[in-house]
Amino acid sequence: MPHTLKEQEISMLRAEIEMLINERQGLLKTTGAAAVFIANLDSDALPEGTYEAAEMLSNCLNDLPEETLRDALEKVKAELAAGE
Repeated sequence: MPHTLKEQEISMLRAEIEMLINERQGLLKTTGAAAVFIANLDSDALPEGTYEAAEMLSNCLNDLPEETLRDALEKVKAELAAGE
């Protein structure tokens, strides 16, 4: 019986890890798209009420670890290349 319980725990952990990996991929895609959006944004063309939100998004992106941002940009680059 304990062996079966251990197998169930391992199976549950694997499922949780897989879910977290999939969630990370979605977050990387979103982050990469936001970074590309901010990089291409013409701040002079923004409506006045959006400056604060754009600045907050920019600061959040700048606060990310470099490796995470690089992964995010690579994810978006791969998506854009696949769409061409």
